[in-house]
Amino acid sequence: MHAKRRFGQNFLVKSQYCDRIAASVRPKADETILEIGPGHGALTELLVESGAQVVAIEVDHDLILPLTSSFATRQNFRLIEADALKVDFCQVIAPAATARVVANLPYNISTPILQRLIEHRRCITEMTLMLQREVVERITATPGGKEYGYLSVLVQFYCEAEHLFDVPPSAFRPVPKVVSSIVRLKLRPEPAAQVGEEALFVELTKTLFAQRRKTIHNNLRAGWTRLGLSSADQIKPALAAAELDPQRRAETLTIAELARLTNTIMACRQNFQDSAG
Repeated sequence: MHAKRRFGQNFLVKSQYCDRIAASVRPKADETILEIGPGHGALTELLVESGAQVVAIEVDHDLILPLTSSFATRQNFRLIEADALKVDFCQVIAPAATARVVANLPYNISTPILQRLIEHRRCITEMTLMLQREVVERITATPGGKEYGYLSVLVQFYCEAEHLFDVPPSAFRPVPKVVSSIVRLKLRPEPAAQVGEEALFVELTKTLFAQRRKTIHNNLRAGWTRLGLSSADQIKPALAAAELDPQRRAETLTIAELARLTNTIMACRQNFQDSAG
């Protein structure tokens, strides 16, 4: 079992944790499961045995032949050699319209893959992911804590997040230096709050958390051009209209407050356009 550093590989080898993950997913014979990073197939075997249609994405060319050989007789298994950071998830699960995702994500690229999965929410209904425990703590954090940040807002805006259980370093080969956690993310039918422009909500959140020690007013002044405002002078009126104290910090803002500020900024932009026209 030769792990490759460039792929951030840590293979799950303790069968009891594979069993717990599979039991958490509860795959059904009439659904499609998308597995990212099957590795040596320890968890894949359990998913295939359920009768579900399993589509596995593996980037390591050296694992393709062993995986193909292991599941050669399984009609409900399909292996795709691809980079999960580039693949169109909705395309690879076809002809299925939707799928649930199961993945042991490499620590070094877990956040960008998670963001891409959320971007494909039109065809992904649920994700059961193994991530570094620190990342799961950020995902599930609530306003006011030091873990609460951009990733917390992004995930909770689109998903219902549940920390299921931890997996110790000893369950992997090679043994990582961190504890892992399993998190379940259920994609919401609609975002957690109503906003007129989701892209602006995401950009606003990035701007507000750009420098955590600064106030929301100062972060907005530093990034007002990213929000499409005509000038930094629009910031104070926008905060006032959203009933937000300019001296607050981003980690204290709820998703509802961020949505309110998003819609207020949209109104400010529209008012400027109307007056300019």
